[in-house]
Amino acid sequence: MMLAISAIICFFAGIASGLLGIGGGLIMVPLFRYFLGMNLHQAIGTSLFIIVPTALAGALRHGSGYSVNWRIACFASLFSILGAILGAGVSLNLDETLLKKIFAGFLVLVALKMFFE
Repeated sequence: MMLAISAIICFFAGIASGLLGIGGGLIMVPLFRYFLGMNLHQAIGTSLFIIVPTALAGALRHGSGYSVNWRIACFASLFSILGAILGAGVSLNLDETLLKKIFAGFLVLVALKMFFE
């Protein structure tokens, strides 16, 4: 049953990723927590692992339509990788309660900014 639920979550996260360019974490992390009972650290780690092929598939599809600035994408990826290594290290050292508050606060701020633009 958990595999079926995770497949449904990831299918819709993939659609959102390809359609809107949003990271799967916005969708997968909360849904993995609430529907699969993962702790926050596990939900984040699982989401990060899944998003690699998801993002690659979406980027290649967008790239085939000339919608990717490959020069910037390749250069900026190096800094994104460094940031991800640093962020994962910090995340793993945070208490889950604090991490949950940081994640929720981020979601609220992004939602408010988009709503009032």
